[in-house]
Parts: sequence; structure tokens; C-alpha cells
Amino acid sequence: MSADQPSVLVVEDELAQREVLAYNLEAEGFRVSKAENGEEALILVAEEAPDIIVLDWMMPNLSGIEVCRQLKTKPETRSIPVIMLSARSEEVDKVRGLETGADDYVVKPYSVIELMARVRSQLRRVRPSTVGLRLEYQDIVLDAETHKVSRDGNALKLGPTEFRLLSTFMEKPGRVWSREQLLDRVWGRDIYVDTRTVDVHIGRLRKALTQFGGEDPVRTVRGAGYALG
Repeated sequence: MSADQPSVLVVEDELAQREVLAYNLEAEGFRVSKAENGEEALILVAEEAPDIIVLDWMMPNLSGIEVCRQLKTKPETRSIPVIMLSARSEEVDKVRGLETGADDYVVKPYSVIELMARVRSQLRRVRPSTVGLRLEYQDIVLDAETHKVSRDGNALKLGPTEFRLLSTFMEKPGRVWSREQLLDRVWGRDIYVDTRTVDVHIGRLRKALTQFGGEDPVRTVRGAGYALG
């Protein structure tokens, strides 16, 4: 699985529904992880930090609404979009779901095509580079569709790893990324790479970004990782 692929966590206690969702999301180019209950979902989110969560409301023990509430109260998971799935179609239920922090609410039975469109819509917000959007930060411009980067009008030459690093930084300027988080996002969870490799590629990125002058925009946060700006 490529680290470029956005990741989705499917939380659904019904096996058939879970597998249909996973199949369709993988066909759309997503990396998919699956949880069959709320407790497992919280563990997976802590371990993998997915880009988007598709979450069933009605589950035994820990309900989807409680999972959503817990995720939205923690700073480290608050920004992960949650699409709530529910057979509850009353307006009061939709309002409750959205007030708990869900970013979207889809009533069962739903159209798979519509759900995929809603997932992509949320993805545009959190990982715009994966849907070919243009990102800008100060005088740096990254075109995800053409894989070109420029700074102050000068075209920069970046390797594929440096490009993915810069995409990650530019999607969330100011956010501090640990080496482990960068490994997961840029290299992929299935590939073993030493954390020192991150430092090497950060060095290459810095060199590329300053090849025509200008200050180094990549900030080292001692004991925490790296950030853009």
C-alpha cells in the first residue's frame, strides 16, 4: 500500500456491511482499516491516526456516538473527520450526531456512490494534496496534480519522498509532526524505515527549499519533531 493513499477507518459491527464498505473504499484508492466495535476503533485511531473515520452509530457496549464524543474531546484526534452512519433518520437524531462532533451524517440504507462522494469531500478538507489540489504557503506553491513545486517563482527539484514530506507539511502549516507520524504518512505503515531516515530527507527538503535563497521554513521542534513555519 502506498503512503500517498489516504487512510479510512471503517467502524461497523455488522460483518457484511463492514466488508462492503471496505471493498468500495479500497476500489476508490483508500487504505482501509476495520474495527467491529467502539473499543477496537479507539485503539486503532490511537495507533494509526486515519485521515477519515466512517462510524456506525448503533453498536453494542460503546456506541458510535460515544466514540465520536471521545475522539472530538481529544486535541490529537479532534480534527479527524467522522462520517456517522445510522438507521436513525429523524432530524433530532441527525442534530444529536452533528452536535456530538460528527462532520457528516448518512442515513441507512445509503447509496454507496453518495457515501464515497461524501468521503472524498471530507478528504479534500484534510488531505487536499491527495485529490490533486494546489497548496500554497507564503512564497511556496505545490501543485499536487502536476507534482511541481516552486518558491518565489523558481521551480524546485524535489525527490518523491521530499515531495510527500512537503505535501504533508503544507496541508497543516504549524502542526508539529513527530518522526513516527511522518514515517507513517510519508513512507507507509507496512515499510520499516529507521526514524533517522526522516532526518536525512528533512535535510534534503531544506536544501531544495533554500536552493534559490530564502529562509528555511522547516522548523525543528526539540524532542517533538518538525513543522512548517
